[in-house]
Amino acid sequence: MSTFKDIFKKSFLQGFSRYDSSPENIIIAFAVATVFALYIFFAYRLLTRKTFYSKSFNIALVALALITTSVILAIQSNIVISLGMVGALSIVRFRTAIKEPMDLVFLFWSIATGIICGAGFAEIAAVLAFVLTLALFFLDRLPVGRAPKILLVSATGYDAEGAVLELVKKHCRYYAVKSRTLSGGQMDLVLEVRTESEGQLAKEVAALQEVISSSLLSHDGEVTY
Repeated sequence: MSTFKDIFKKSFLQGFSRYDSSPENIIIAFAVATVFALYIFFAYRLLTRKTFYSKSFNIALVALALITTSVILAIQSNIVISLGMVGALSIVRFRTAIKEPMDLVFLFWSIATGIICGAGFAEIAAVLAFVLTLALFFLDRLPVGRAPKILLVSATGYDAEGAVLELVKKHCRYYAVKSRTLSGGQMDLVLEVRTESEGQLAKEVAALQEVISSSLLSHDGEVTY
């Protein structure tokens, strides 16, 4: 007479044994995962507009999708391997900090694609790729407030700040002094400004008698409203 433990064990093991781990299915799963991984590669290159593009990170996204696919295929084929995978992956610690939020999005996208393709749901991976690409493309081009500029001014003497701020008030609807460095009779100012006449502001500040140099820089930081 079978006990509840035997019935549960048999049913549990049969759930894993239903997966068809034939070479054809494995090749198809990897082929589909490769197609979507390459799609993620080109999507990352086109949708992320950064000064320092990391090609190695982009290649890692492709590799991560394929590795995840292989893990899912192995887990589905054998219960013993799945338990071993859990034990092995539990000791892995990733200490590389991801500072760019978009990199984190693509990282999870790559992992999710590997899991979905390994489980044999290519339709879900296709829908995910279409919807996520459309959302990223639309949100990236959604108009937002313009980021302010950074005005760098080097001047002789400590009294040049007043003249610089007068010009800044004249041309800018918003400004804020971010840094003020005084050393050896020279002053370095860093201001955050929002202006429509950028070139005129830089010229007039540079034309001041006390000013040695002035630079107006753009940045991709947070927008100040």
